[in-house]
Parts: sequence; C-alpha cells; structure tokens
Amino acid sequence: MGKKNKRREADAETELNTVNGDYSDNSQNAKKLKKKEKKKKNKNKDENEIPTVSIAVAASIIDNVPTLELATRLAGQIARAATIFRINEVVVFDNKGSPDQDSKVDNSDDESSAIFFIRVLQYLETPQYLRKALFPMHNNLRFVGLLPPLDAPHHLRKHEWGPYREGVSIKERDSNSGATLVDVGLVKHVLVDQVLEPGRRVTVAMGTNRNLDSDIQRQVVSSSKPREEGAYWGYQVRYAHNISSVFKDCTYKGGYDYIIGTSEHGQIIKSSDLEIPSFRHLLIAFGGLAGLEESIEEDENLKGKNAGDAFNIYLNTCPHQGSRTIRTEEAILISLQYFQEPISRALQS
Repeated sequence: MGKKNKRREADAETELNTVNGDYSDNSQNAKKLKKKEKKKKNKNKDENEIPTVSIAVAASIIDNVPTLELATRLAGQIARAATIFRINEVVVFDNKGSPDQDSKVDNSDDESSAIFFIRVLQYLETPQYLRKALFPMHNNLRFVGLLPPLDAPHHLRKHEWGPYREGVSIKERDSNSGATLVDVGLVKHVLVDQVLEPGRRVTVAMGTNRNLDSDIQRQVVSSSKPREEGAYWGYQVRYAHNISSVFKDCTYKGGYDYIIGTSEHGQIIKSSDLEIPSFRHLLIAFGGLAGLEESIEEDENLKGKNAGDAFNIYLNTCPHQGSRTIRTEEAILISLQYFQEPISRALQS
C-alpha cells in the first residue's frame, strides 16, 4: 500500500512538472529538450533572414586622387557598381591601429578620406527628393551633381507609385494625435500612423489607395520589408577603422558567415568552377593601393597572419591582366560580375 502511494505521488509530481513545462523527473532530459526547442526556434528565425552581400573597400583609394572632382567621381563609380550588383552593405575601412574621432560624418570641410567617401556614398544612395532635408550643404558635396544617378528601385519619380517609398518626417504635424506628415516625394505629403521626430528617414508602405487628399494613414515599416518581398532597396554604409574591424563589428546577427578576399596574389579559379557555400551574410573585401596584404600587415589584430589566412577564400578574379595594376573601382566591377553565378548557385542551394 505504501509503495502504491509513493508511486502515485511520484506520478502526480511528474504530471504536474510536465504541465509546467519542466520534466524534472529527469532534469537533464528537460534541459536537452528546452535547448532543442530553442535551437529549432532560432533555426526557423534564421531561415526567414534575408541573405545579404556586402563589400569592404579601403578608404586609401581616395588618397591617390589629386582633385575633389575626381575623388567624387571615384566614389560615384563604386556607388554605381554596388547598386548595379544589388550590394546590401558597403564597408569603408582605414588602416588604423585603433578607433578615433574620424569615424563619424560631421560638417567640417577638413575630413578624412574615409569620411568623405562615406558622405558621397550615403548621399548617392538617398533618393533625390530627400537629399535637401537630410544633407546640409557641404563643400565636399560640390561635385555630386556631375555624377550619374544610381536610379535604384527606391529612387522613385513624382509620377510613379510603388508599394513602398522612402520618406522624411517633416516639422509640420497633423492636428490628429498619433500621426506625422512625411515627405515621400509626391505632390502632397502623406500621413503615417506614428509620431516621429522631424528629419527622420523612414520607409512607408503606400498601400493601394492613391488618393493623397484623403486622411488615410500609411504605415511606417522596417527598411528590410521591401527586401523581404524581393526588391533591391539600396545599400547601407558602415565605417571600420581597420580590416579586422570590418569582420568584428559586423552589424548582422552572427556576423559574416563567408568572407572572400580579392588580390592578384589569390587563387585562380574559373567563375563557373567556384563553389560558395550557402550563406546568410557574405562579405567580399577589396584592398587599396597596396592591396589587402598591406591592410592585414598594418592591423595589430592580424599580426603574423598571411593575407589568405584572414579569409575563407582568397581569389584572383582577373588573372592574366594586361595592365600592371587594376584600380580598385575596376576590380570591384570585374569581381562582382565574376561572383554573379557562384552567388546565385549558393542562394539556390
């Protein structure tokens, strides 16, 4: 009788703990089960994450340019290449041992090559109708008007209607509480369903109602929303004070899972034979005047490493070159075309 009661009590305790989500009759199994469930949730979450392709470019390519106009044109070429090949992020890196105050864009005319580069890249990525509100007049933007437009999908014209538009919140507030007027580049501003500080760039879901005279409130969405639906929505720009910071300070969850270095000293593999594993966040790095070798040599965090050891693969994307040197802006165009097929295969796998 006593044995039966004990067994019933044990069974009842097990049942109670099971209802509470804790299989404490075997705590190790419970922990394993919880860990497995958590892993499964994270896996499902990761599967919904949109794969990205980033490029890292050495800021030193600007140092060798004799005039502001030519430097602006150089930055414009790289912005065009990034847009043509649907690059999601451009990382501009220096060859510095440690971070300094040069890592932020400010309004002083005396700015580093990296900050000048970042300023032009950000300016060009911004739709034309938002630039006046988001970019104060600056001497280093004097020649941007000479550059060809990126003409990216989010650079919509006034007569074009799209499911999403980039906008900037303006000082005027609607009398209705909980709404803000946003300039989205149309003949009239639209209302959005949030209270926003003026001067903030947002992505607005426009919906199907094209009547701008109505009081309909549009929705502010994440800038990744158009990408989730298959649209290319421009690139983000990030600064890194050296090559190791490019990898270490990655803003994507989990970091870059596959990193490619490009150099004339890299392996020679045909584009059709190159196998890139399935990835979430791919990075392709391009060196400056002296190549990635110099960047790695000057980085204290990578002391003693061969250039090839810093990357998953180190490639020469333009073998048998006729010129003694290939300029970085040329290398980017050549390489991004070279990687088109391997990237497509990796995304389909």
